Amino acid sequence: MKKHQIITILLLFIFVFSCKEKSEKTKLSEQVENLDPKVNLTELETDFMKWWTYHSKNITLSSNFTGLNEKSDTIEKKQFLEKLITSNYIPIKLKSNERLETYKLFELDSFANKSIGSTIKNKSLLALKHFKMESTEFPKFNFTDLNDNDYNNKNTKGKIIVLKTWFINCVACVKEFPELNELVEKYKNRNDIIFLSLALDSKLELDEFLQKKFFEYKVVSNQREFIVKTLNLQIYPTHIIIDKNGIIQKVVNKASEMIPFFESKMKLTENVPPPPM
Repeated sequence: MKKHQIITILLLFIFVFSCKEKSEKTKLSEQVENLDPKVNLTELETDFMKWWTYHSKNITLSSNFTGLNEKSDTIEKKQFLEKLITSNYIPIKLKSNERLETYKLFELDSFANKSIGSTIKNKSLLALKHFKMESTEFPKFNFTDLNDNDYNNKNTKGKIIVLKTWFINCVACVKEFPELNELVEKYKNRNDIIFLSLALDSKLELDEFLQKKFFEYKVVSNQREFIVKTLNLQIYPTHIIIDKNGIIQKVVNKASEMIPFFESKMKLTENVPPPPM
């Protein structure tokens, strides 16, 4: 009788364990199925270049994404970025039928490439800094561009300001000129939009440089102190979108990220019916 009971308990234990193992495998399989695009998570967290290629193409931390924690609970963007700062997680894109992209946190294993965690931390720190700037009031300013046009908080009220920080020897800054020029051209008939750029260089240097490289933005010279001390920005280029009430709506480092956000905002305002007469 005792022997029979022991065998029964042993079989029950094996059955429960195998069910648990099957359940965990099913869960992992479901997670991989929901990835967009599908990736090998083990390969991704051990190979820095594979991760970097994936991250660059699929993850935009500056966007208004839906964030899920490691348990698949929806969390706020701020909390999502704060978790990434710990270097313990990797963000992965999930399939989604919604307008917003969905990113989920996957915990990095102990064998993961350490450079991946540290790089995610640095990128997330910057994204969090920019996110905290959003919905705050743009500081008081008084700019004069190369053509002696003045811009300040009073005379720009009621206008959208699309602002860029840059300098002549910044390759990434100058490389963006063509796509930014196209944006200015597209909205040239909108009197309520100002495309303004703050440069580190002197007026003389800029006048000479802009004869060779055409840039449609209004350019303000000698703005290092305002950029570094007032705005607390150190990376170039940086793009800031300021609404008609002087409130910062978006801060990013790439024109390719700024333009889609700006244009989505323009579409929303175009669809707003005029007030009744």
